[in-house]
Amino acid sequence: MRRAAVAIAAGAMAVSLAACGSAEEADGGSSDSTKSAAKGDNIKVGLLLPENKTARYEKFDRPLIEKKIKELTNNKAEIQYNNARQDANLQAQQVDTMITNKVDVLILDAVDAKAIKNSVQKAVDAGIKVVAYDRLAEGPISAYTSFDNVQVGKVQGEALLEALGDKADDGQIVMMNGSITDPNAAMFKEGAHSALDGKVKVGKEYDTKEWSPDNANANMEAAISAIGKDKIVGVYSANDGMAGGIITALKAAGIADIPVTGQDAELAAVQRIVAGEQFMSVYKPYAPEADAAAEMAVALAKGEDLSSIAKDSVDSDSAKAVPSVLVDVTSLTQDNINDTVIKDGVYTADEICTGKYKAACDKLGIK
Repeated sequence: MRRAAVAIAAGAMAVSLAACGSAEEADGGSSDSTKSAAKGDNIKVGLLLPENKTARYEKFDRPLIEKKIKELTNNKAEIQYNNARQDANLQAQQVDTMITNKVDVLILDAVDAKAIKNSVQKAVDAGIKVVAYDRLAEGPISAYTSFDNVQVGKVQGEALLEALGDKADDGQIVMMNGSITDPNAAMFKEGAHSALDGKVKVGKEYDTKEWSPDNANANMEAAISAIGKDKIVGVYSANDGMAGGIITALKAAGIADIPVTGQDAELAAVQRIVAGEQFMSVYKPYAPEADAAAEMAVALAKGEDLSSIAKDSVDSDSAKAVPSVLVDVTSLTQDNINDTVIKDGVYTADEICTGKYKAACDKLGIK
C-alpha cells in the first residue's frame, strides 16, 4: 500500500499590532513600550497548559517554551508554570493566581476555550497581555500560535482514504473526534469531513469527552456492537491518545489490519505505526510553535510590535484579526519516520525500536 507524506503550508497575511493602548492614555502619553523598556529582560511570564494525559505538553511544549523565553531574555525572565489537568475551573483559578502574581504576559493553552473567556478578560483588565497557545481561547487575546487545524483534519481524512483504497466502498468507518470544549477539535472534524464526506460511509461518530483514551475505548466498543465488526473498514481518530484506546478495543473484538489515524506523533503511536497497528499520525513540530509563543510573549511583555513575528491572522468569536503564527504539519507514516521525528530529534531510533519493535524497525530501515 502506498504511503505518502503530506506537508501543509499555512497561508500568510501580514498583520501589525499597535503597541499603544489605554495604559498610554492613563499615563499622560507614556507608552507601554517605554515603561517595558525600563524593565528590560526582567519580565515575568505565566505559562498555563491544559492537561498532562497527552505526553506532548510536559515532554515538549513546556521545556521548549521555557528554554526559548530564557534565550530571548538572557536568562533573566521569571517563568511561572501550572498545568490544569483537564480541569477548566482549576485553570480559571490558575489565571487568578497569575494576576495576583502580576505576570507581565500570559501564555495560555485553554482547557475550555469558551469558559476561559472571562478569565482572559480579567487578565487583560489587569494589564496582562494573553497569548493563546495551540487552542484559540475566547476573549481579548493579543496573539495566537497553533497549526492550521482544518488542514490537520483534512490530512488525516485524506490519509485514511488512501489507506482504505477500494475498501472505502465495502464498509463503514467510525469517526472519533475530540472534545467539544476544544475549538481545535471542531476544526479537525471540519477538515476530516471535507476529505471523507461522499467518499466513505460513516457508521458511527463521537465527540470524545476530554479527549480521553478510556472514553474513546468505550465509544469504539459501542460502535463495534452497533455496526458489527465485519463491517468496519477503518477508524478516524483525531489524536494518538484516543487511537491507543481505539486499537485496544479493536484487538479485543478480534479486528485487525484496518487503518487508524492519529495526531501528535506520540512515541507509543510511532511504535504502533512501526508495528502496523496504526496507519498514520500527524506530526506537528512543537519547536516552531513553542518558539513563536515565546517570541510573541516576550515582545508583548516589552511592549514591542508583533508584525515581524506574526505573519498570519485569525478570527475568534470574540476577537478579530489576531496576529498569529501558523505552523506546517506532516502526515507521518512508516515511510517517513526517519525524515521527521528522528531527523528533528524528537525521538532516537533506540527509543522507538525497543524490544518487540526492533524487527519491524529493521525491516523499515529506521535508524
